[in-house]
Amino acid sequence: MKLQVLIPSDISEAGKQYLRDRGYEIKMGRGLDEDTIIADAQGCDAMLVRNEPITRRILENIPSVKVISKHGVGLDKIDLEAAAEQNIWVTNGPLSNAIAVAEHTMMLLLACAKKLVRFDLAIRSGDYNIRNTMKGMDVEGKTIGIIGCGKIGSMVAKKCVHGFDMKAVGYDPFVPAEARLPEIEYVDTMEEVFRRADFVSLHVPATKDNAGFVNKDMLSLMKPTAYLLNAARGTIVNEADLYEALHSGRIAGAGLDVYAQEPPAADNPLFTLPNITVTPHNASLTHETTDRMGLHAAQGIDEVLSGGTPTWPCVTPKKPR
Repeated sequence: MKLQVLIPSDISEAGKQYLRDRGYEIKMGRGLDEDTIIADAQGCDAMLVRNEPITRRILENIPSVKVISKHGVGLDKIDLEAAAEQNIWVTNGPLSNAIAVAEHTMMLLLACAKKLVRFDLAIRSGDYNIRNTMKGMDVEGKTIGIIGCGKIGSMVAKKCVHGFDMKAVGYDPFVPAEARLPEIEYVDTMEEVFRRADFVSLHVPATKDNAGFVNKDMLSLMKPTAYLLNAARGTIVNEADLYEALHSGRIAGAGLDVYAQEPPAADNPLFTLPNITVTPHNASLTHETTDRMGLHAAQGIDEVLSGGTPTWPCVTPKKPR
């Protein structure tokens, strides 16, 4: 009898074919609510999940599931504590989306600096004279501030330093001295990054402890000419405080790919502001990256169900099922 893998939300064909080639039966989910996921997962050996919440209630009611593999990197929608209690492996693909998210961050940086969206809208409405009334800024010689110097943050810093002759200052207390990059000047506090940077770029996961840490106090440290960039997680920014900082001109602008609520409300006040560039949490959704995310998630499932240890374990059960 073939081992079954539940996929509640569809993924690219590459990941599904990887599983089929190794003899697994794929079961596509019928819905994303708790009851439906629980029902669909009965008898399944693994789950490959995207952004659907995998709650404690789900984890306590899927006795046959041995591994949950995350399509991509972020684990904030999976109750990791409950997974550990239920002795379920959790894996992800930390290398799968770094290139795409770093490139998207660079796009947001340049769009903000060059006022791309505002120029685009103006010329479409017939205002060619905007070229004489509004100016962008050069990024050469400016400072990129990196909060979270992991794979993506480090890649952004390298692109800024080597591609645009920028300077990079970063904060990440979890990076050991031997892993630090020569391109980044590491500092001891986040506050110093916010004070010094012309662009503050966020690259940290969402946790219970850092919700809304980018608040009015942190934003007040930024230069009035500086921009905030966030392609990480929306909950780490206090959106009400960001709105006030943008509306008042306390900071120059922001580039956002993520929001505290997703999908965001159509009447989100941030969307009324002219000095913000927004995208629909699609930084990682390139053709190449969606294939990699599916493949890496499928790889984690195969490694566990083949009796091995996954390459990228996030929860290692004490007594694996």
